[in-house]
Amino acid sequence: MKRLYLSLFWLLSVGISACSLTEATGNGFSEPSKMAFSTVEDLYKFMTYSERRVPLISAHRGGPEPGYPENAIETFQHSANKQPLIIECDIALTKDSVLVMMHDDELDRTTTGKGLLKNHTLAELKTLMLKDNEGKVTSFKIPTLDEVLKWGKGKVVFTLDVKRGVPMDLVVDAVKRHQAGPYSVIITYNATQAAQVHRLAPDLMISASIRKMDDLLRLNDYGIPDNRLLAFVGISEPELSLYKGLHEHGIMCILGTMGNLDKRAKSRDDTLYYGLIDRGADILSTDRHNEAGVQLAKYRKDHQLRAY
Repeated sequence: MKRLYLSLFWLLSVGISACSLTEATGNGFSEPSKMAFSTVEDLYKFMTYSERRVPLISAHRGGPEPGYPENAIETFQHSANKQPLIIECDIALTKDSVLVMMHDDELDRTTTGKGLLKNHTLAELKTLMLKDNEGKVTSFKIPTLDEVLKWGKGKVVFTLDVKRGVPMDLVVDAVKRHQAGPYSVIITYNATQAAQVHRLAPDLMISASIRKMDDLLRLNDYGIPDNRLLAFVGISEPELSLYKGLHEHGIMCILGTMGNLDKRAKSRDDTLYYGLIDRGADILSTDRHNEAGVQLAKYRKDHQLRAY
């Protein structure tokens, strides 16, 4: 059943504790604001597509910059201070079965450690320092998922990327333990994985790969309702008909610009991000959250998309 189109302004009128998306300031960014939702129903409603939907940035790996490493709480805070954000981050598993934030299987690129993360205990990992993407050692340490979820309440929405080999039930249990459903979305890569998450926690929102409308039908066949879904439509612009079909179901679309689209914007013109939103993307998952954020702030201002 198609969801009702819900105006963001209507949502706010019924008392949702939503984020404050303000007009762009002189530096091109929105003023610092938080994304705060009281219940998971509030998150459903905010993430329901309408023609007045507020487009957002998803900071890939938390939005690393020089001095700020990927998948670090300090980086999440630094990124969120500039604009309302979705934080995309990665979950790995230690030797002693603790969930920590790390993208790579090996420690070498992003930490002062060596070898496979899975061969180290949490205590061992906590002795290491994180490195930024230029290889500079920072004063920041590898956070646990528990620490991240505790920090994020009332600040951001997470999309949680569960790395291969990490038991999904441990991640879902952590989200439940911290009552983080109102600000957490679980990333899945196929319908079977999405169905597993839905069985474990029917109330959680899921980011599912949807490249054609048949993919949505399969998810629905597994019993996943439209209002539990965000659609990841790929890392290149899909046919506009896919946006149209998903929007008719009330489903917002995440377009991954990390990679070719980010490179194209960097070499040509950052207004590319504005055009991606104008043509139907709702959330941009990007490695250039600052540059893309300026364009989305402009889009929100041009279309008078503000929530108080």
